[in-house]
Amino acid sequence: MLSTRPLAVLCLSLALLAGLWPVQAVAADTGPTTAPPRPRVGLVLSGGGARGLSHVGVLKVLEAARVPVDLIVGTSMGAIIGGLYASGMTADELEREILALEWGSLFDSREPRQLLSQRRKEEDLELSPVLRLGFRDGEFRLPTGAVSTRALETMLRRYTLPARHRASFDGLPTPFRAVATDMETGQAVVMDHGDLAAALRASMSVPGVFSPLELDGRILGDGGLVNNLPVDVARRMGADVIIAVSIGTPLAGRETLGSLLGITTQMVNILTEQNVQSSIATLTTQDLLLQPPLGTLNSANFNRAPELVRLGTEYAESVREALNRFAVSPAQYADWVAQRQAVADTGVTTAGSVGALRFEGVDASRAQRLSQMVESEPGQPIDLARIEDDVQQLAATGDYEQVDYRLERIGSSRDEALVVRLRENRWGPNYFRLGLDLRTDFDGQGAFNLRLSHNRHWVNRRGAEWRNRFQLGETLGAFTEFYQPLDRRANWFVSAWADASLKRVDVFDAEGQQVATGKRRGLQVGADIGWPIGLQGSLGELRLGLVGSARRAAPDLVSSSVADQSLGLSTQRWRETGLHAALISDQLDYANFPSSGYRFKGDVVFGRLRNSGNSSEFVRLDSSFTAVRSWGEHTFNLGARLAYVNQIPLGALDEYSLGGFQNLSGYRVGQVAGNHLLFGRITYYRRMPWNVGVARAVFAGGSLEAGNAWLQRSDISFKGLRTGSSLFIGADTGVGPFYLSLVHAARGYTGLYLLLGRP
Repeated sequence: MLSTRPLAVLCLSLALLAGLWPVQAVAADTGPTTAPPRPRVGLVLSGGGARGLSHVGVLKVLEAARVPVDLIVGTSMGAIIGGLYASGMTADELEREILALEWGSLFDSREPRQLLSQRRKEEDLELSPVLRLGFRDGEFRLPTGAVSTRALETMLRRYTLPARHRASFDGLPTPFRAVATDMETGQAVVMDHGDLAAALRASMSVPGVFSPLELDGRILGDGGLVNNLPVDVARRMGADVIIAVSIGTPLAGRETLGSLLGITTQMVNILTEQNVQSSIATLTTQDLLLQPPLGTLNSANFNRAPELVRLGTEYAESVREALNRFAVSPAQYADWVAQRQAVADTGVTTAGSVGALRFEGVDASRAQRLSQMVESEPGQPIDLARIEDDVQQLAATGDYEQVDYRLERIGSSRDEALVVRLRENRWGPNYFRLGLDLRTDFDGQGAFNLRLSHNRHWVNRRGAEWRNRFQLGETLGAFTEFYQPLDRRANWFVSAWADASLKRVDVFDAEGQQVATGKRRGLQVGADIGWPIGLQGSLGELRLGLVGSARRAAPDLVSSSVADQSLGLSTQRWRETGLHAALISDQLDYANFPSSGYRFKGDVVFGRLRNSGNSSEFVRLDSSFTAVRSWGEHTFNLGARLAYVNQIPLGALDEYSLGGFQNLSGYRVGQVAGNHLLFGRITYYRRMPWNVGVARAVFAGGSLEAGNAWLQRSDISFKGLRTGSSLFIGADTGVGPFYLSLVHAARGYTGLYLLLGRP
């Protein structure tokens, strides 16, 4: 008879293999068990503009609660915050960098004014940079974005630079996806590889605010249009549980639906909210939905970044108990942090050199010229500050709606190619700007002018420009200039120009009474050779040239109480030819209501004047200076003007005059006139804490002014200076500066003055 012991052992073994025998029964014989694997946590961050800054506060609490995030998916601002965190930044680093950013200038429609060429700055003084229109391919076009994203792109590029050589976003310290919208098909685009900075920028291409981004052959817009809370993407990446943070802008009330902008904004919010609710419906009891209460803060409140981060932190702290179920032990969390840091440390540094410089988006001739405009060149060590300055300088030309860069590895060496990517304005190269001048003293005296400018950039491959300016109203005017740089670096240029005008002039007697009106017609032509000062003329320019003019001045209506002969009023015609030198330097931060900087302009002409068969030498000088400095919200603006001409035909309706707002306030325009002019002004204004939407800012202030104009040099006396003053409320609006002022002059008048346009 066979023993049954081997059979029992065999049956036991088969039972263990088949799982029929309880594992606990043999646990003592198999040693200690390992902890079951924890669920993969997916973090989903929604879009919402500035409200998305609250994501930083949520991330801070997740770290404090020891919640390891295994993958991140984000849309729009959620993609930016999530992408930066996924690239290796900690929540504290994110908070520090975000709070240090100048959000007010990050989305400016263009570069700081000091970087613009002198030609662009001169246009600012005459026309608003807001009212712009382009002409291309036989049709008028509007700018594709309301604000520039160049500063945002540079910020993203700098923060994501260590991750620039990752083959895919799965290779980041935390795997990541960004969601955008294909603006041609309306489909969601999930970006999982390529240029991380470009992916983050594309995901936040809010229609009508930021220009869409062309990436991998697609035109990409804001991902919030189709999937603002991409829970489904996180599940496809392998998330077992989801922490979804929704901060979308709530629907507005009825009171906002009375305008086209309000209705359009509401429509976008409705579409976004619908896809958010669809995503929320897919969450299970194992997931967690976080919705920080951000109150009335909206998607544009970037200036309230500290408050948004604080609200996100406070809310996440209030739901700490719910977060604890995702937490791990201190040892496990330390391992997770170490793994993230190890991957982040493998990022490539910028210790190499620029091995090559390449431009994308422009032809070879343009690229060759642009290469002379930048300081970075092959052989130099990689210097991010210098590269960012170069990119900013290229953007300041105004020719490109996108200026970005990237660094590409060259083989196995440490050198990298600097690739500057440009996209020409799709609404150029013909640019139009519109401006208005409107003034009244509420006493029957006023004027209106409409201004239009046209600029044609890159007329030829050497970077020529053709500028035209037209004015209709109290003054009729037309100006044209052809500007041609002569070398690749644009270190010098030639210019040919013509300026025609017809202006109505009021004539006043010594007591300040209007006794006549007249008209002055003029035509000037000139040819200059010039030298830009600073890179691309950002500091100013110097010109030397020939100038010729033909002028005619004639009284139209003379008061019956005044004899024509007593004032010497008669029709005069004269011609001038001569040499002129002009120097201009402008470093004001704003054309209107500047807070810092200076501006100097001087023009002197030496030549001959011919009148009624007589010829004589003449000298003409006109110079002005402005200096501005601020202390906090308080700004002081000092201005001065000196003008002189030694030969003007008798009765030619004097060349230089004062009067009008901040040009001897309390005097009529042209009431103080002569051939020798001296004027000084000090203006104080303070920026008010009001947001009126249609203006950059609102100001309150006042001015004190002194000056006079004399016919003869022998008449000049400081004792004869006239004074004026003003108190005003002003605003830098989209159509120009606006002032409502109370003006006063002891020898003039006291009253209200309204001005829209340059004083």
